[in-house]
Order: sequence, then structure tokens, then C-alpha cells
Amino acid sequence: MERLLIANRGEIAVRVIRAARELGLETVLAASEPDADSYAASLADEVRVIGPAPAAKSYLDGAAVLAAASGCDALHPGYGFLSENARFARSVLDAGITWVGPSPDAIELMGNKSRARQAAEDAGVPTLPGSDGALDPDVDPLPIAREIGYPLVVKASAGGGGRGIRLVTQEEDLVQTLDVARAEAQAAFGDPTVYLELFVSRARHVEVQILGDGERVIHLGDRDCSLQRRQQKIIEEAPAPDLPDDVRDTIRASSIELGRQCGYAGLGTVEFLYDPDRGQAAFIEMNTRLQVEHPVTEMVTGIDLIREQLLVASTGRLRLTQEDITFRGHAFEFRINAEDPSQGFMPSPGTLARLEWPGGPGVRIDSGVVAGSAVAPFYDSLLAKLVVWDETRTEAIRRSARALAEVRIEGVKTTLPLLSTVLHRPEVRDVTHHSKFIETTPDLLGADA
Repeated sequence: MERLLIANRGEIAVRVIRAARELGLETVLAASEPDADSYAASLADEVRVIGPAPAAKSYLDGAAVLAAASGCDALHPGYGFLSENARFARSVLDAGITWVGPSPDAIELMGNKSRARQAAEDAGVPTLPGSDGALDPDVDPLPIAREIGYPLVVKASAGGGGRGIRLVTQEEDLVQTLDVARAEAQAAFGDPTVYLELFVSRARHVEVQILGDGERVIHLGDRDCSLQRRQQKIIEEAPAPDLPDDVRDTIRASSIELGRQCGYAGLGTVEFLYDPDRGQAAFIEMNTRLQVEHPVTEMVTGIDLIREQLLVASTGRLRLTQEDITFRGHAFEFRINAEDPSQGFMPSPGTLARLEWPGGPGVRIDSGVVAGSAVAPFYDSLLAKLVVWDETRTEAIRRSARALAEVRIEGVKTTLPLLSTVLHRPEVRDVTHHSKFIETTPDLLGADA
């Protein structure tokens, strides 16, 4: 591997460019027209414009991205966009270009949530009570739902990232919800199949980072991603706090086994719901790509995950063993978005008139913008990720509070006040929060952002 195309934008494009450069790779950035003069573009060795601003005509245009990869021998998709598109991954491989990610077959398997659930069960990964695969439209769903119990959720087989999920609290609503969910799934994902799963109301969202080479798989610990809004994470931490040892051991070991059984190569994340009341964790889904929150794992392991991802893609072999992985301290990641929480997280495009980041020991900023950068309305509103490490969780919270207070951003509304407010909540400090905490605590969103 000598010349790498980065088919993404913003902070993750910057992060991949840096890791590639440290490995001596030449970098080519595939950029939309408005991103051609972005911070990421200034760092790349070459920039190739792939289309106009709308993602559908640029970053999601597989043919345009593949054309931009001419002369490159590898392609890194980052996260989002085409990163979990099995058809695109096959087209990259068919063009003789190394795909920095798992095999198209693994992407396809885990991209279908009902099939992924079955694969998880086969690998011994704990799962919630649910339907046996996708629901047959010709079969009466009521007896199946009664056996699972209410409340339950209807999930689109092709869904992901919190999309394609509908809650059902009583039996009389099930049939109508199924009809709506199937229609939505067809419109959104081109696949109307759905399945049922028990709903856990006050669960925490925990996940395990794995890394494999198609034969051997290791884990790099776990994370907690419970602080979310509309299934979109805003604060993550590693390791997952207050997780019983037996639960932690189970989700780590079973995640490795799931990776082995699907011949997993590269980085992947196995996600779970942890029910503190029952002391049990259950499989949600597997993300077959680099995660936004990967820096917290890097901070507690000291391992550059993207470097290892690139090396596995280049050599076909995993150079690390499980014994090489050690854990130290605690880390948080705060997603700073150009959004107004007090107005329903409305995007706040504009120009960054002022931008100042914190510093000091254990403080890291992953960002794709600088002062003067334009925040366009066309893409995800993530400006930066503030990542903070310290020896203990309590110390990491204190350091995080100090670092958040030092951030200065002018020109757009941001989620900074919300992040600070959430961090200071006793529920977060005492680890009694859950994945619906932000949405069910209305006073959190009243701060002027």
C-alpha cells in the first residue's frame, strides 16, 4: 500500500490523513466542491473533486468516488457515507484496490439486523427475547409478540444507527405499527422486512471494540455510549463504568467469537444493551467500520486504531495479540456539534469567527475545522471531538469540565452548554443514567446554546 484515497470529509478525513502520513503513505482526498478548500484538503497530498455539495451527488456517489481512486492502491471510507455499503466495497475490490475494512460478505451479514442477530446467537452472544429472524408478513405476529412480552420494538432488518425502530407498548397497536414500519423500511432502506425484540426502558448502551484479520480476532476493551439523543451519541467513555466483571468478560469474549465466526478483518464494534436491574447485557448490532468514538479506546490502550486498521488492510495480518492489549485510566469523548439544543438540535450553519481549543495533559482535539471555516448545512454538524483522559473516572470528569470550559466558539450555536450540563449531573457522575436520560430530562435542553 502506497497511495490511499480517503473517501470522507471533516474530522475523520483529517484523522485518517495523519495516520496514513505516519505510515509513509501518500494521501488523496475525495472531496465535494465546498470541501475542496477544507482543512482536510489542506493536509492531503492531492484533492480530487467528486461532485457538488449534496452528499447524494458526491460522497454517496460510488461511481464518482471509485473514479477518484484512479492511481490509488487503497481506499479508506471513514465512517458514514459508503463505509458500510457492501456493493461499493465489492466494486473497490473488483477494481484491484485494497478496501480498508471488513469483507463485503461481513458487511452484508451484519448490515441485515435480523441475520446479524441470528449470527450473534450462533456465536453465543447474549441476545434479548425476540422473533426468530424476520417476521413473515403472512404469519400472525400477535402470538409471537405475546411470547416476547411488551413493551417491544419493531426493527427494520436493514436499519442501523438508531433508524428504523418503532416502540409498541400495547398489543392493539402492533399490527398498525408493523404496517407503518414495513412501509418506512422499504422507503428508507429498500427492504421492508422487520423483526421484533423486547424493549428495555432504562438500559445503558455499551459496546466492544474488536480488531481482526479474517482469522484471528482480539478485543480492545469496551465503551459506554449511553448519553444520546434520538439514538445519536453525544458523550462516550471508556471503559464502560460500573459494569460487573462477569458481564464485561462475557461481552468481550462473545464479541471475539462473533468476529471469528464471520471471518472479520479490520475494525468493528459489537453493540449491547446493558440492563443494570437484571445485571445482563444483550446484543443490539455490529458496526462494520471505524466508530466515531474510537479515540476513547485509543486513550486507554495507547494504540492508534487507524494505524492498525491500515496495517491489517495492507499486510492481511494482525500484528497484535490479546496479551499486547493493556488498559490504563479513563477517557471521555464529547461531540461538539453546530446545533442548538434549545431549538430541538436545529443545525446552525455559518462561519467560525472564533475557535479556541483547550490544552494540557490528557486533552486531545480531533477536528476538521479551523477559525474561518464555513460550516455547511449539507452534512453532519460535527465540528470536533474533545477527548479527555485521566487516571480515574472521577479525575477524568474534573479534567473534562475544565477542558470544556476553555473551548471558545463564535459564529454558530453549539452543543457545548449541553455537554457541560450533562457532565455535571449527579446521574452521570453516579452512573445511574441510561440511553434515554437526555430525552427524558427536559430541563437539560433549556440552556441557551
